[in-house]
Amino acid sequence: MTQRLEVETALRAAAPHALVDALRDVLTTAYHATAVRLLLTDYGGTVLRSCDGSGHGEDSLSVFGSPEGRALGSQEPREQQVAHGDAVEHHLPVTVRGDRIGILTVRLPDEGSTPEVVDELRYVADLLGREILVAERDTDVYQRARRVSRLTLAAEMQWQLLPARAYRDARFALGAQLEPAYAVHGDNFDWSVDADELTFSVTNGMGEGIEASLLTNLAVNALRNARRAGVGLADQAALADQAVHDHYRGAAHVSTLLLRIELATGRVEAIDAGSPQMWRMRGKSVERIDLDAQLPLGMFEESHYTPQEFTLVPGDRLIFVSDGVYETLSPRGEKYAEQALSRAIHATSLLPAAMVPREILRDVADYRAAESLDDALVLCLDWIGDGHC
Repeated sequence: MTQRLEVETALRAAAPHALVDALRDVLTTAYHATAVRLLLTDYGGTVLRSCDGSGHGEDSLSVFGSPEGRALGSQEPREQQVAHGDAVEHHLPVTVRGDRIGILTVRLPDEGSTPEVVDELRYVADLLGREILVAERDTDVYQRARRVSRLTLAAEMQWQLLPARAYRDARFALGAQLEPAYAVHGDNFDWSVDADELTFSVTNGMGEGIEASLLTNLAVNALRNARRAGVGLADQAALADQAVHDHYRGAAHVSTLLLRIELATGRVEAIDAGSPQMWRMRGKSVERIDLDAQLPLGMFEESHYTPQEFTLVPGDRLIFVSDGVYETLSPRGEKYAEQALSRAIHATSLLPAAMVPREILRDVADYRAAESLDDALVLCLDWIGDGHC
């Protein structure tokens, strides 16, 4: 307990950019660590990037096949014996409420690598993740370290608008991913959860580049503003529609799928205002959930929206995809949604929600006929419902 307190005190006293340095110092003293390294998941979710105090770490590891990547995927610590030495490297997931931030690697002498110490280090990794989220308000070090290449300005705006890429509690689990991660412009997802309900949206602003990103920013912030005012789902859509129309006068619109889930019952209100699609896997059955098509946000003045209702049952998995996924064409001209999407949903059925979007997007990339991938978004929701993981 004294060692935990030392770590907490050191991290909270550290400058935002110096968390890794402070952690290295305290772990050296408290646990006799001989090396400490932080690896952060990149924007594409395929690479782990070394993070030092400058944010210019150049070392990268694939999440596929490396011990660190396996620890990230399993969300369990992994041990690796150091070659030609009496030391063990412990690869520990750095995760906050389901959001997989990266891996903390701590090298310890063999005699110091006890199960009790590993449990202590898991606590340290969790604490580090939360401190990173706080520190990111005040430094660019961690965001800079995540970048394999430079983000376009439109992508920068989109990533700053997003919530975490994953979330999990006793009632549900969420995961989402955008591609191309370093050049996305119009697609977006958003969510918010409180004691009684989960509200989230999948949006796709028309156009390309900065214009699409600006349009999506306006729509998402208008939806947030309405949601935080405490109004119902229909009014959230109507107020966001009004905000977009007032600015663009019908010259631009935002396709949106908006949902509100009552956490106690699984009852869903949904508004389909555009192109994002919703698919459901229940047991081994996969089907598209067709909703009444309503007008995209901003297309006409004072549009009215009517929620539809359905109910989730424990074990349901919902998959939300943008047109950059389901409209993708194979070399033979077949749309991805015709057969391949259902196969991909089946193939990823055993993966946690946080990993599903990345795997489906990898499948889309292999499927497509074009050399580059259009804006593409996948969001996965697992409904647990009864409060048991």
